[in-house]
Amino acid sequence: MNLDIWFQFLLFCTLINYVILMIWCMLFVFARNWIRQVHGKWFRLSDASFDVIHYSGMALYKIGILLFNLTPLVAIYLMNQG
Repeated sequence: MNLDIWFQFLLFCTLINYVILMIWCMLFVFARNWIRQVHGKWFRLSDASFDVIHYSGMALYKIGILLFNLTPLVAIYLMNQG
């Protein structure tokens, strides 16, 4: 398969994942009480636990984007330059 197709695919995936991460972050910042209310119906969490879970989730998601989307994208870009 052509590397240009993989490059475009990974670029598209990276952009989509960063948009999802930014939406999650914006919702957490501006609609934290609403999210807390929705999760409060399912789980009994303290405010500290709620914050830790969301910050950890965002950090893990960001690491996943870096490892599975951005790193292969940069590698393919460098391979095409040579």
